[in-house]
Amino acid sequence: MPDAFEVNPWEVKGIVDYDRLVREFGTEKIEDFLYKKLFSYGKAPASLRRKFWYSHRDLNMTLQDYDAGKGFYLYTGRAPSGPMHIGHIMPFTLAKWFQDTFDVNLYIEIPDDEKFLAKQGLTLEQIDEWVKNDILDIIAVGFNPDKTFIFQDREFIKQMYTPACRIAKKINFNLAKAVFGFGGSTNVGHMFYPALQIVPCLFEKKRCLIPAAIDQDNYWRIARDVAEGLGYHKPAQIHSKFIVPLTGMAGKMSSSEPHHAILLSDDANAVKEKVIKHAFSGGRTTLAEHRKLGGNPDVDVPYQWLATFLEEDDAKVKKIYADYKSGKLLTGELKQMLIDKLNEFLDQHQKARAKAHKLVDRFKYTGKLAKKMWEFEDIE
Repeated sequence: MPDAFEVNPWEVKGIVDYDRLVREFGTEKIEDFLYKKLFSYGKAPASLRRKFWYSHRDLNMTLQDYDAGKGFYLYTGRAPSGPMHIGHIMPFTLAKWFQDTFDVNLYIEIPDDEKFLAKQGLTLEQIDEWVKNDILDIIAVGFNPDKTFIFQDREFIKQMYTPACRIAKKINFNLAKAVFGFGGSTNVGHMFYPALQIVPCLFEKKRCLIPAAIDQDNYWRIARDVAEGLGYHKPAQIHSKFIVPLTGMAGKMSSSEPHHAILLSDDANAVKEKVIKHAFSGGRTTLAEHRKLGGNPDVDVPYQWLATFLEEDDAKVKKIYADYKSGKLLTGELKQMLIDKLNEFLDQHQKARAKAHKLVDRFKYTGKLAKKMWEFEDIE
């Protein structure tokens, strides 16, 4: 059924109608002229060229600010709730492109409180362990340590609490209930948390651009409601779709489901086993039938992952699509392509991650931007 999907900051179910989300959330689709504008600044990553990043708020105004010499800054984050998988890294890879291309500051929030407040069964001790690993995976993306500040809510709370109070006072319960679905059983910590996620939108007087999946848009709707009243620009966003799980086109990848995800820590054998056993195929039942009728790349997870972000060569993606649809390319061959690309990506990531522990202090405390932020007291 077309209506049988759900998207909120804590859960995604069903086959998502992304055009419908744009209408319901009140965002804008990224039009071709805006893609061309982005591409004019430098070669964009595959995920942007292939329109995995598809929706926005005020992205055009962000680029206008840059062209006018006003600049902008970036903000994104990662809520720890388990090991990171390849889907989790997508906002960070786009943030790196923006940072490298526009030479801008980046603030990365680690809300080590949010999942504890929002979900049953998680302890702060578990979350603290995931935080350590998540920060290493984020650093491995390759950000500029003097223009990037990684901060944990519970550690940075002294600096965040006063501005969060100013923000929270502007958000009444009816608005929070309407946007987040809070009710009588919602704990008060969960209700207050959105104010903390909004704080980094006001770290600088420049416009803030947030790369994030579209399920996080609820927070930015409220941020945009309160920002101007506090003397700041409304934050801008660029929204992504979801990386589908290995098992099919419904929902999004989850590290809590062992057959759904490729973890950033998976070795080559684990990748091969997961893809061969669990990657949903658009191929036919028999070899003869596949050769005759061809496969369906539109529902084939290995193709979707390659086309979305893993294969940089646009011409090769088109050839894979055509060959699979014609039956020339077999399911096993397509899965092997995915295995090879995943292992290439993970090998590079894991090598960078092995060196990341040496940089943690610089991103959190001693880098130029980090030092400045530890002196942050209140929004102006």
